[in-house]
Amino acid sequence: MKRILARGWRIIRGPLQWRILWLSHAKFMIGVTGVVRNEEGQVLLLKHRMWPVERPWGLPTGYAVKGEEFPQTVVREVREETGLEVVPGRLVQVTSGYRLRAEIAYEALHVGGTLKLDSFEILEAKWFSPAALPEGMQESHVQLIKSGLPT
Repeated sequence: MKRILARGWRIIRGPLQWRILWLSHAKFMIGVTGVVRNEEGQVLLLKHRMWPVERPWGLPTGYAVKGEEFPQTVVREVREETGLEVVPGRLVQVTSGYRLRAEIAYEALHVGGTLKLDSFEILEAKWFSPAALPEGMQESHVQLIKSGLPT
Protein backbone atom coordinates (compact mmCIF):
# COMPACT_ATOMS: atom_id res chain seq x y z
CA MET A 1 0.00 0.00 0.00
CA LYS A 2 2.83 2.45 0.87
CA ARG A 3 4.45 1.83 -2.51
CA ILE A 4 1.20 2.54 -4.33
CA LEU A 5 0.73 5.79 -2.39
CA ALA A 6 4.34 6.83 -3.05
CA ARG A 7 3.97 6.11 -6.78
CA GLY A 8 0.71 8.06 -6.93
CA TRP A 9 2.32 10.97 -5.07
CA ARG A 10 5.16 11.14 -7.60
CA ILE A 11 2.71 11.02 -10.50
CA ILE A 12 0.57 13.99 -9.34
CA ARG A 13 3.54 16.40 -8.94
CA GLY A 14 3.11 20.16 -8.78
CA PRO A 15 0.02 22.17 -7.85
CA LEU A 16 -2.11 19.16 -6.95
CA GLN A 17 0.51 17.99 -4.44
CA TRP A 18 0.55 21.43 -2.85
CA ARG A 19 -3.26 21.56 -2.70
CA ILE A 20 -3.38 18.18 -0.93
CA LEU A 21 -0.70 19.28 1.54
CA TRP A 22 -2.52 22.58 2.14
CA LEU A 23 -5.80 20.83 2.89
CA SER A 24 -4.29 18.13 5.09
CA HIS A 25 -2.07 20.25 7.34
CA ALA A 26 -2.65 22.77 10.12
CA LYS A 27 -2.61 26.49 9.31
CA PHE A 28 -0.60 28.86 11.50
CA MET A 29 -0.13 32.57 12.00
CA ILE A 30 3.48 33.63 12.38
CA GLY A 31 4.12 36.34 14.93
CA VAL A 32 7.39 38.19 14.33
CA THR A 33 9.12 40.34 16.94
CA GLY A 34 12.01 42.73 16.43
CA VAL A 35 14.64 43.40 19.09
CA VAL A 36 15.56 46.80 17.65
CA ARG A 37 18.70 48.47 18.95
CA ASN A 38 20.33 51.77 18.11
CA GLU A 39 24.07 52.43 17.79
CA GLU A 40 24.29 53.16 21.54
CA GLY A 41 22.87 49.72 22.36
CA GLN A 42 19.52 51.02 23.56
CA VAL A 43 16.43 48.99 22.70
CA LEU A 44 13.24 50.37 21.13
CA LEU A 45 10.14 49.70 23.20
CA LEU A 46 6.58 50.55 22.32
CA LYS A 47 3.62 51.19 24.56
CA HIS A 48 0.91 49.16 22.84
CA ARG A 49 -2.71 50.32 22.97
CA MET A 50 -4.22 46.84 22.52
CA TRP A 51 -2.10 45.03 25.13
CA PRO A 52 -3.14 44.48 28.75
CA VAL A 53 -3.07 47.71 30.78
CA GLU A 54 -0.66 46.21 33.31
CA ARG A 55 1.83 45.14 30.57
CA PRO A 56 1.67 47.74 27.79
CA TRP A 57 5.41 47.97 27.02
CA GLY A 58 7.03 45.63 24.55
CA LEU A 59 9.06 45.15 21.44
CA PRO A 60 7.72 45.91 17.95
CA THR A 61 5.74 42.88 16.86
CA GLY A 62 3.20 41.80 14.30
CA TYR A 63 2.10 38.97 12.05
CA ALA A 64 3.76 37.99 8.80
CA VAL A 65 1.63 38.39 5.70
CA LYS A 66 1.32 35.72 3.03
CA GLY A 67 4.53 35.35 1.02
CA GLU A 68 6.57 37.67 3.26
CA GLU A 69 10.04 36.67 4.43
CA PHE A 70 10.13 36.92 8.22
CA PRO A 71 13.07 39.38 8.49
CA GLN A 72 11.08 41.71 6.23
CA THR A 73 8.12 41.44 8.62
CA VAL A 74 10.29 43.16 11.23
CA VAL A 75 11.18 45.92 8.76
CA ARG A 76 7.54 46.42 7.77
CA GLU A 77 6.13 46.33 11.30
CA VAL A 78 8.67 48.80 12.69
CA ARG A 79 8.04 51.16 9.75
CA GLU A 80 4.24 50.88 10.10
CA GLU A 81 4.21 51.31 13.87
CA THR A 82 6.93 53.97 14.27
CA GLY A 83 8.07 55.36 10.91
CA LEU A 84 11.61 54.18 11.71
CA GLU A 85 13.83 52.19 9.34
CA VAL A 86 15.68 49.09 10.48
CA VAL A 87 17.94 46.44 9.02
CA PRO A 88 17.12 42.94 10.23
CA GLY A 89 19.87 40.89 11.83
CA ARG A 90 20.25 37.42 13.26
CA LEU A 91 17.43 35.12 14.22
CA VAL A 92 17.12 35.21 18.01
CA GLN A 93 14.36 32.73 18.78
CA VAL A 94 11.70 30.45 17.33
CA THR A 95 8.90 29.35 19.65
CA SER A 96 6.20 26.87 18.72
CA GLY A 97 3.68 24.80 20.60
CA TYR A 98 0.90 27.38 20.54
CA ARG A 99 -2.40 26.24 19.14
CA LEU A 100 -2.50 28.31 15.92
CA ARG A 101 0.70 30.35 15.85
CA ALA A 102 4.46 30.28 16.01
CA GLU A 103 6.61 33.15 17.28
CA ILE A 104 9.87 34.27 15.68
CA ALA A 105 12.22 37.00 16.91
CA TYR A 106 15.03 38.80 15.07
CA GLU A 107 17.56 41.36 16.09
CA ALA A 108 17.40 44.59 14.09
CA LEU A 109 19.47 47.75 13.87
CA HIS A 110 17.90 51.21 13.66
CA VAL A 111 19.30 52.97 10.58
CA GLY A 112 17.06 56.01 10.11
CA GLY A 113 13.58 57.37 9.61
CA THR A 114 11.56 59.91 11.51
CA LEU A 115 9.49 58.84 14.49
CA LYS A 116 5.80 58.94 13.52
CA LEU A 117 3.61 56.66 15.61
CA ASP A 118 0.67 54.64 14.36
CA SER A 119 -1.66 56.11 17.00
CA PHE A 120 -4.21 53.33 16.50
CA GLU A 121 -1.81 50.67 17.81
CA ILE A 122 0.99 52.55 19.56
CA LEU A 123 0.69 55.09 22.38
CA GLU A 124 4.38 55.83 22.87
CA ALA A 125 7.84 54.80 21.67
CA LYS A 126 11.07 55.21 23.63
CA TRP A 127 14.67 54.01 23.62
CA PHE A 128 15.70 52.23 26.82
CA SER A 129 18.95 50.93 28.19
CA PRO A 130 18.69 47.13 28.62
CA ALA A 131 19.69 47.72 32.26
CA ALA A 132 16.77 50.12 32.86
CA LEU A 133 13.68 48.62 31.22
CA PRO A 134 10.24 50.01 32.19
CA GLU A 135 7.76 48.31 34.47
CA GLY A 136 4.92 46.58 32.69
CA MET A 137 6.83 44.47 30.16
CA GLN A 138 6.17 40.94 29.05
CA GLU A 139 8.78 38.67 30.59
CA SER A 140 9.35 36.98 27.22
CA HIS A 141 10.37 40.35 25.74
CA VAL A 142 12.73 41.05 28.64
CA GLN A 143 14.39 37.69 27.95
CA LEU A 144 14.70 38.46 24.23
CA ILE A 145 16.41 41.75 25.03
CA LYS A 146 18.83 40.13 27.49
CA SER A 147 19.62 37.25 25.12
CA GLY A 148 21.35 39.66 22.73
CA LEU A 149 23.59 41.29 25.33
CA PRO A 150 27.31 40.50 25.48
CA THR A 151 28.22 38.20 28.36
